[in-house]
Amino acid sequence: MADGKPATFAAQVRSAVIWRSGSQIGTQIVSWASTLIVIRLLAPQDYGLFAMAQVMLVLLNTMNGYGLASALIREEEVTEERLRQTLGMLMLLNGGLALIQFTAAPLVAMWFEEPQVANLLRVQSLLYLCIPFCALSHAILSRRMDFRRPAQVRLVAAIAGAGTALTGALSGWGVWTLVAAPLVMLLTEAIGMTRAARTPVIPIFRFEGAGHIAGFGGVMTMTQLFWFVQSQADVMIAGRVLDTHDLGVYTTGLFLAQLLAAKFVPPINEVAYAAYSRQPEIGAPALLATIRLVMLVALPAYAGLAVVAPVLVPVLLGEHWIEIVPLLPILACAMAMMTLQILFAPATNARGVPMAALRITMIGSVVMTSAFYIGSHFGIEGFAWAWVGGMAVLTIATVRLSGGIIGLRIEGLARAILPPLGAALAMAAGVALLLHLLPAVPDLLALAIAVPVGVGLYLGILHRIAPDRIDEALRFARNRGESEEEPAPAPAPAE
Repeated sequence: MADGKPATFAAQVRSAVIWRSGSQIGTQIVSWASTLIVIRLLAPQDYGLFAMAQVMLVLLNTMNGYGLASALIREEEVTEERLRQTLGMLMLLNGGLALIQFTAAPLVAMWFEEPQVANLLRVQSLLYLCIPFCALSHAILSRRMDFRRPAQVRLVAAIAGAGTALTGALSGWGVWTLVAAPLVMLLTEAIGMTRAARTPVIPIFRFEGAGHIAGFGGVMTMTQLFWFVQSQADVMIAGRVLDTHDLGVYTTGLFLAQLLAAKFVPPINEVAYAAYSRQPEIGAPALLATIRLVMLVALPAYAGLAVVAPVLVPVLLGEHWIEIVPLLPILACAMAMMTLQILFAPATNARGVPMAALRITMIGSVVMTSAFYIGSHFGIEGFAWAWVGGMAVLTIATVRLSGGIIGLRIEGLARAILPPLGAALAMAAGVALLLHLLPAVPDLLALAIAVPVGVGLYLGILHRIAPDRIDEALRFARNRGESEEEPAPAPAPAE
């Protein structure tokens, strides 16, 4: 640390995490405030129709070029010509995806036997026109470890999307509310990110010398394709065996359970990938640092979600969503494993081994599809239990395959996970007992009592069994996470 460079890098990482994750909290507060109102105004059938349309949208979005643009993050030097070449690739790619979705929309509607799905997909094809500018701008700013300006843009975009959602729900747009809000949000983000990154807006369609970018992006795209199969097979199968009401209940419960894994972990992974790419030789310590930081928050969040579900769902969503309650404890268990599993890909990608993530998603596509097919014979809860069984197998496979590449030992992983896991389970038992002993009180009051008690229990137990974890998190927050012997390579101090 004599030259000061490690401390500077650690400070960059800390700032990136705070801006990316902190802004995500602000963005999600805005998004969730509107979402909860919209859920109360729309019917489960609207969410069922939207989930059917989302299957194709998610599939084609795996090929939208974010992986291609992310190859720029690892480049030592990026010229203006390379940026314009990448923009050209992204525009051709996304223009083709828009045309495919518009043309194939009736086939998707035929699969689900819902004609309105075709109209939803045709309008949603406009989303692809914004993606090239979002993807390229994101790569440019990630290279600079600048997550402040994207955070500001995303907050503005979330406000625009929330305003559109509320307007649509209150005006009786029905399912079209769920289509219009993302369109406005993505358009706002594309304009704002282009201005923030000063992204070129004139593409080049001559691609000499850009083959390695296309190759890296191609592997990343293939990974996303198998990720689509892994994560959307449930809706593909459920859309055939459940009616729109039950499908809406299942997908909304899954959305609630996946909030942390889908909304808050990806921002951490963005920063981690950029940080790992800067120092790819530091493998297992960096990943373990990230795991400790994330699981410190994720495990008590999932345990808490499982035990407060009976009072949380009526308060957040309303009584007509009460069918979600028995799903949440099951899904919370699965999402805890998923949160750990998805932390590995940035580390292997940054080391220039994207094939590792590809192999894992190939395994996941087979495992999860098989699990969902089996679960489909047991109704909505069968799909929830399929998540648990499938994610258990996939997490073990991920640890074995990716851990070998980055030198991660199972003992180190256990030391990172067991203290917060033990504290979270003990906390959940305490909160469950509290809710059982409470007299009959309104759900809001029960929730208001359970949450602070749960937080206090978790922190108290964790301080008792592993005080170093709290100290580590506080050191990181205060920007004193660097070891005197080794710089902090990831969003938390290394072991």
